[in-house]
Order: sequence, then C-alpha cells, then structure tokens
Amino acid sequence: MSNTTDDPKAPFVPNYLLYLLAAASEAASARFHSHVRTRGLRVPEWRVMACLMDTDGSMVTELARYAMIEQSRLTKIIIQMDARGLVTRRSDPKDGRRVRVFLTPQGRLLADELVADAKAHEMELLRSFHGGDGTEIKDTLRALIQHLESDQPGRIGTTDSPGRNPEIADS
Repeated sequence: MSNTTDDPKAPFVPNYLLYLLAAASEAASARFHSHVRTRGLRVPEWRVMACLMDTDGSMVTELARYAMIEQSRLTKIIIQMDARGLVTRRSDPKDGRRVRVFLTPQGRLLADELVADAKAHEMELLRSFHGGDGTEIKDTLRALIQHLESDQPGRIGTTDSPGRNPEIADS
C-alpha cells in the first residue's frame, strides 16, 4: 500500500492516519477483549478496573476521561459493577457531593489477573516491532497524544497524568 504523500492517487481510507490508528487499535484489542469477556467483564468495565489499578479512589469525572467513557454511561457501569461487588463508591471526605470509586478486594484480584494478562498480550504484540519492546511506537503515540491534547482548551496536555496510561487506554 502506498502512502498518500508519495502518491496523490492512492486510496484515501487505507492511508488515512485516523483509520490506521483505529484499525490498529481494533485489531490489537480484539483477542484481549475476547479474553476480558471470558472473565465475565465487558470492555468498559475492564477499562474502569485498569484505571483504578493506577488511581484507586478516582472520581467519576476522572475515570470517564481516563477510561474514555462518556460520564453518564460510566455512572451506570459503576453502579452495575458496585452491585456485582467489583467496586465500591464512597463520598469524598472533603466534599460529600463528590463520589470516589474504589476496587473491592474481589475487583482488585480480578484486575491484578487481567493486568498481568494485558501485559503478556502487549509483550506479544510488541515483539513485532523493531527492538521488540515497542519503545519507538509508544514514544511516537505519547507525543501525538500530548500534541493533540495540548491543542484542546481545558484538556490536560501531558500523558503522565494519573490514570492516563497509554498502555491501557484501548486495552
């Protein structure tokens, strides 16, 4: 497949960066998402749990951003996860109007197992890259994310913010 910068007559979609990013994410995530479902979770629930592994006690607004789930949808997901004993919700001691979400012991055990599985899946994927560890592609993607987020007013412009873990963003 030629690159559109090299050939102006090349097809648009297969050479379009956003398509390539989405298609790569979909292909890379498919098998792991299937594994997540065999463990009794939906993908959004996995994202919540993975984020809570990094920042247990996050507020729903933070989780929505880091798990890439619309806030009202996420609230429903958290209520369902709470009912299943995977997370618990508590009022913020500093501001009772805010709700913080925590993994339960059962949720942490499952999340620990899935994070280990995700890391193994990631290592398998990264072996196909030059150097075998994916450092170059991860650095490139982090730089792209940082650039894009810094261009958006009101968005955090760094990839090292709590919970913004590029390795779990679409896992």
